[in-house]
Amino acid sequence: MLPKVIDLFSGCGGLALGFEKVGFDIVAGIELKDDAINTISYNLAWRYGKEQTHLCYDITKMQGDIFKDKIGKEGCIVIGGPPCQAYSIVGRGKLRSLGEHRVNINDNRGYLYQDFIRFVLAMKARAVVMENVPESTNFGKVNIPQVVCEELEKNDYKAYWTILNAADFGTPQVRERVFVFGVRNDENVDIKLPLPTHRASSGNLTMYQRRFETFKKFSNFRVPNKSCDRNELWITVGEALSDLPTLFINEFSEYKSRPLNIELPYKTQIENNFQYIMRNWYGKSNKKVSGNAFRKNTRDFPIFSRMKQGDNYIDASRIADQMLLCEAKLYNYEKDSKEYKLLKRKMVPQYDREKFENKWKRLDANKPSHTVVAHLEKDTYSHIHPWEPRGISVREAARLQSFPDDFVFNCSMSNAFRQIGNAVPPLLSLAVAKTIYDSFKEE
Repeated sequence: MLPKVIDLFSGCGGLALGFEKVGFDIVAGIELKDDAINTISYNLAWRYGKEQTHLCYDITKMQGDIFKDKIGKEGCIVIGGPPCQAYSIVGRGKLRSLGEHRVNINDNRGYLYQDFIRFVLAMKARAVVMENVPESTNFGKVNIPQVVCEELEKNDYKAYWTILNAADFGTPQVRERVFVFGVRNDENVDIKLPLPTHRASSGNLTMYQRRFETFKKFSNFRVPNKSCDRNELWITVGEALSDLPTLFINEFSEYKSRPLNIELPYKTQIENNFQYIMRNWYGKSNKKVSGNAFRKNTRDFPIFSRMKQGDNYIDASRIADQMLLCEAKLYNYEKDSKEYKLLKRKMVPQYDREKFENKWKRLDANKPSHTVVAHLEKDTYSHIHPWEPRGISVREAARLQSFPDDFVFNCSMSNAFRQIGNAVPPLLSLAVAKTIYDSFKEE
C-alpha cells in the first residue's frame, strides 16, 4: 500500500502538488506563514470540500508524532523543504546587513532541518524527501544535505543527496535544488533518481553541474541522471507565456490594478505541450485565468519599453541616462541646475551600477528563465516581461515555476510572489514523486 504523505515546511504547496498529482494522499502538513496556509488549504482541500490538512504552527513547538493518528497501517512519507534564507546567497546578504549577530550561522532557521529529522524519526517514516537550495552544502563550512543523510543512516535508513535542475523536468526555468532521498532499511525498495525529460540546447554546464566532481568526496552524494539527445529542449519563456493575457501593451497604456481573483481570457489557444499541462492539470481545460496582477512601476515603464530581451540594469541605466539627456535638452536645463537634478531624480533609478548589474533582467523569450526568487515580493525587476514593458505578473511567475493555471493564490499580490519564489516547481516535484510512487507500487 502507498504510504500517506506528511508535508513539513509546506509553503504554498509546490512539493505537495506533485505528490498529489501522482496519486499520494497528503494527510497532514505544517507551515508557519498563515497566507501560505490559506493558499495550500484552498488548493489541496477547500476547493474539493475537504477538511483542511495543514496546520499553521511553529514546528519547533510541536511533538514529532503529532500526526500519528493520520497515517494508519500504510505508514508515511515525510516531505518538505526547511527554510533556505540562512543558506541562500540573497538570504545571507540580508542577514549580514542586519549586523554580526544575524550572520547566517546564527540564524535559527539554518538548523530547522533538525526538526525535519525529528519528525521523520518520531513518525517512523517509510521514506523521506527533503528539498533545499544548493548553498545548503556550505553552511558555515557544514554540508547540511550530507549531515541529514548521515543522521538518517544512524537511524537505519538508506539515504543520498543530489542536485536536480527544474529545467530538465519541463519547468521553463533554470533552478537547481538539492534533494535528499531516504528509505528505511527494512523496506524492500530503492528510490531511484528521476529521469530528465528535457535537455539544454548546448553543452554548457550549470553552476552546480561544474561542482559535481567536488561533491563526489561526500559519500552520500549521487550524480543526477543526464538528459539524453531524445529529450525535448528546455522550455523557453516564450513557450511558457505566449498564450497568457496581454496586460500592458506599451509604456503609454493605462495601468489597471487588478485583484488576483479576476479572470481574463487567454490570448491564444494552447500552443505547446507545456501550456496544455498548465491548463489541464486538474483534468479540465480552462477558458480564463486569474492572477493577472503586476506591479505599478510608473517611472520605469518607459525604461522597460526600451530594454532589449536579455538586458540588465547596466543597460537600463544607460537607457535612463539617454532619456534624461533628451528631456533636459527639450527644456534647456543646464546639467548642474536644480531643475536638471530634480528631473534626474524623477527619471533615473538611483541604484549603484556596480552592485545592481543583475537586478534588472529582461527575460529572453528564446531561453528558459533564470531562477524565480522570493524577492519578487518586494519588486519584479529581476524578471521583466520579454515583450511588454513591465515586471511579470503573478500568473506569469507561477507559469515560470510550473504552477498550473487552476492553482489559486488566496492572498495578496506581494504574498503570492513570495510564495511562488519560495516554492518547489510542481513539475520538478512531480518527477520526484513519480520515482517514489514507482518504488512503492512495485512492493
